[in-house]
Amino acid sequence: MSDEKPTGADVLTSDDCPRVDGMPMLGMGTWQLTDAEVAPTAISDALEMGYRHVDTAEAYDNHTLVGDGIARSAVDREDLFLATKVWTSNLGYEDAIEAATQAVDDLGVDSVDLLYVHWPAAAYDPEETFQAFDQLVDEGVTDRIGVSNFEPDQLAEATEYADHDIFAHQFECHPLLQQQAVREASEEHDINPVAYSPLARGEVFDTEAMSEIASHHDVSEARVSLAWLRERGVSAIPKASSTDHLQDNLASLSLQLTDDDLETIDGLSENNRMVDPEFGPWNQ
Repeated sequence: MSDEKPTGADVLTSDDCPRVDGMPMLGMGTWQLTDAEVAPTAISDALEMGYRHVDTAEAYDNHTLVGDGIARSAVDREDLFLATKVWTSNLGYEDAIEAATQAVDDLGVDSVDLLYVHWPAAAYDPEETFQAFDQLVDEGVTDRIGVSNFEPDQLAEATEYADHDIFAHQFECHPLLQQQAVREASEEHDINPVAYSPLARGEVFDTEAMSEIASHHDVSEARVSLAWLRERGVSAIPKASSTDHLQDNLASLSLQLTDDDLETIDGLSENNRMVDPEFGPWNQ
């Protein structure tokens, strides 16, 4: 494999990343990005490289750091797609309004582009939660609403309670957990799928089929995983903070997998879930 490192300029300009309904299909995940010496620089560097989609969450406890990174960059706010999530304990009506408003304040922006229900658990009640989320759209706190970690039946239920269209559904998805039923349910309801942990927390690097495809194209397994998701219509928000990883993820936008590559990955039978809390709806 080549040791040459791509630069943002080699890979992407602000217009090169495919978008779905205005959302860049490749973004930067910020889970565990909580070091005050690292996080703002990583965010700013990512935006300078060409990233235009940043994903965070109340539970990540890094809104202020993410906001600092955005403020440091030269990228105009209107050119950035910014998403966050409300945690399970704050999904009652008043708590959701307060949590979302606080998130926007901590991020140092006027509004976010997308606000997710992080999990359908704890204080989540579809009627009350979506009443709050609809109001947050009406008040301009968020432009769009989304859900995360919903099972197909919960996704269908959510569409019945939300007055505003549910724009995106974020869930774990990668070649080792392909989530066909969840992807199909999202498509059925015209909801954009977004993959978190798209590299299976590094497990794709130890998967023979992925390594063979990566070797054939002289790229990393990370690029292969991200390219497969894109070809299957799934946006991705890989977590990264180092320059090398940020650049390598961007380089996936230049990778065109063959039909045989896609079929090989589609045929992987693993069902390796990396994020599996007891309150996950599939455990209920």
